[in-house]
Amino acid sequence: MKEEQKKVPTSAAKKEPFTSPKGMRDIMDEQYYFYQGFFEKAQEVALYYGFKPIELPILEKEDVFTSGVGAGTDIVDKEMYTLRTKGGDKLALRPEGTAGVMRAYLEHGMQSLPQPVMLYYYGPFYRHDNPQKGRYRELRQFGLEVLGTEKSIADALIIKTAVMILEEAGAENIIVDINSIGDKDCRGGYVKELTSYYRKHAHDLPAVDRERLKTNPIRILDSKDPKTIAINENAPDAVSALCNGCKHHFKEVLEYLDEMGVSYRINKNLVRGLSYYSRTVFEIIEQTGGEDGTPMAIAGGGRYDYLGKMLGSKKDIPAIGMAIGVDRVVESSWYAKLSPRIMKKPKMYFIQLGFDAKLKSLNILEILRKAKVPIVQSLSKDSLGSQLAIAEQLGTPYTLIFGQKEALENSVIVRDMATRSQETVSLDNLLEYIKKLK
Repeated sequence: MKEEQKKVPTSAAKKEPFTSPKGMRDIMDEQYYFYQGFFEKAQEVALYYGFKPIELPILEKEDVFTSGVGAGTDIVDKEMYTLRTKGGDKLALRPEGTAGVMRAYLEHGMQSLPQPVMLYYYGPFYRHDNPQKGRYRELRQFGLEVLGTEKSIADALIIKTAVMILEEAGAENIIVDINSIGDKDCRGGYVKELTSYYRKHAHDLPAVDRERLKTNPIRILDSKDPKTIAINENAPDAVSALCNGCKHHFKEVLEYLDEMGVSYRINKNLVRGLSYYSRTVFEIIEQTGGEDGTPMAIAGGGRYDYLGKMLGSKKDIPAIGMAIGVDRVVESSWYAKLSPRIMKKPKMYFIQLGFDAKLKSLNILEILRKAKVPIVQSLSKDSLGSQLAIAEQLGTPYTLIFGQKEALENSVIVRDMATRSQETVSLDNLLEYIKKLK
């Protein structure tokens, strides 16, 4: 009789190690500071141009996006992460920032403030997209919004501010693709003309674009399918269909960009992917920023004069905004690897030997902090030799050696790692001594 094989209980089976969700990742070490450095630079430029900060909740009511971003868009139809709370509320992880900013503008009565209201924001956003280089399911954006004015100078200001942020982050070869898709007075006629054109080519369109023809024809211009791109070459352009008001507005935007020295080109097929856009739409492209020196879009936006009404306002709220894809910036070869102000190269390696020294070491750390001296240390190491080896490896100019003897005498040894000379300094005089080393 065969001996029965013992079954291993499921709970005792070897588990695979946990990993971060697909398209999401841990940001650590230097890369963490590169992100923080970019945000500080973007924030600095935005402040000087007159923008003020806003921090939005990561979760919004789902209707904020279904009403504002719109059906027929990839974000709403395919990419949103949604959930239902225990109380029955339908929420969504924010896939973009503009709808949330408009919700905040209405909720907090910002209409009563001096107009326009100029805001910037930064943080993670979430889209169930196909992960690839520079594109993640948890992505980071820096956004600018100007709400409460229809003036063309607001469009130009948004574009100029974004260009300045990117240039100060290291971008050297920027061009702005720009178009106007009209307003409610002239856009309907253009959509009819576009629909008629695509119906003639419907049998050549891929399935996804045939579906868009039924729900949101203008989105076909945004298609990345090679067959559709070829068809789009001869599609009617929106600029030719603009009413006088939209033509004048677009002409002024271009004049402002000329005056400010911003390089641009009119792209008749540029529409952007969201339903709330009207009039000006644009993308900012680093022309050699992609893989193998190919062009890469790193920011984009447009005017959204009708979003306010979509979210419950009694009247239209003219507004324009844009967002920079921070992941693409930080991972680009041209990125200047900006360091945050808090980031300083460690000047000292702090060696603590024995329990009594470790017990008193926190007081020394406070002295160093007040002197604004960044340090590194290995709390788990007890060997002088191993800690000196780490200090050598890290290239710190000085080491502070604090052992049992020094703990009793309230002193510390300061060692110059270049000359190997060292000096014993009392803790009372340490602050003054360190200042002389700078």
